[in-house]
Amino acid sequence: MRYFRLLIPFLMISIFASCGKTADECTLSDKILNVPLDFQVERLEKQFFNIQNRQELSTFLDQHPDFTYEFLQEEAYSNREELEEELMFIIEDTLMQELNSEVLKHFEDFDQIEQDLENAFKYIKYYYPDFQAPKVYTFVSGFSADFYLGDDIIVIGLDYFLPADHQFQPDELPQYISNRYQKDYLVPTLITAMSARYNKTNMRDNTLLAEMIFYGKSYHFTKAIMPCTPDSLILGYSQDQIVASYANEGLIWSHFIENELLFETNPFEIRKYTGEAPATDEISPDAPGRIGRWVGWNIVDDYVDKNNVSLPELMEESRSEHIFRQSGYKPRR
Repeated sequence: MRYFRLLIPFLMISIFASCGKTADECTLSDKILNVPLDFQVERLEKQFFNIQNRQELSTFLDQHPDFTYEFLQEEAYSNREELEEELMFIIEDTLMQELNSEVLKHFEDFDQIEQDLENAFKYIKYYYPDFQAPKVYTFVSGFSADFYLGDDIIVIGLDYFLPADHQFQPDELPQYISNRYQKDYLVPTLITAMSARYNKTNMRDNTLLAEMIFYGKSYHFTKAIMPCTPDSLILGYSQDQIVASYANEGLIWSHFIENELLFETNPFEIRKYTGEAPATDEISPDAPGRIGRWVGWNIVDDYVDKNNVSLPELMEESRSEHIFRQSGYKPRR
């Protein structure tokens, strides 16, 4: 029997810790931060829950037509009056008012998140000069949406990012997922979601390898756009899980090879290695869930390093097997 050792000897932890940069050692590029960018964040929850009557609500909706049309889905209602009636019910709901108060308390200072977003958008514009920063709205959705990503707007449901021990939590999320809905995860999670628009894929390739590479490209994108962000905030693993995964990388990889999993096409089998789960039990109860995504990230990093590939070139490459073959990937020793 093989064992996935979550508790690594201190020497091993020291070795892996010395391989990565700490936040103090990492600095963002002045050249990129000087890229001109038209960027704005608007805190709509502050306005919305202070509305007193239908006239004020109508004015609010008229002032934010993109938010009204896209996020509030105005077209789904037979008329504006029907939408306003439902929204007034939300505004006057005491639990929603309390939830909004908690959000305002925990996100009273939004400066760091706003700065991180602006920096990330400047990095995207550096790699993709045609990029135009979307307008960013924050809102309290009543746990109906964590993010909405449109062509020109982004809506952040701040209620999803309250502290893990807060009395208000989304009921549908298991603990191992809700633990990642924290303030520090907000921007890297958003950037990872945004990476999908640049992540070219071959829709006919439905192998486990293709899914591993897709996620690997997504995480690599986020790290390139937010280079000083710890891997734990991008991947959603604890630092101990990352250290243990590297310490057991040979065991993990041998499981994929010995069971001939890379070209598996059964979606139920694929989900065992890339889907949300507290652990990858097929390898070990101690192996964190989504381990296939982590392996995919390592493969993509090796591909980029070995072939001197730019970020846009990587994201354009849709051949997952090509990325794998050219990566020369082997578990670290």
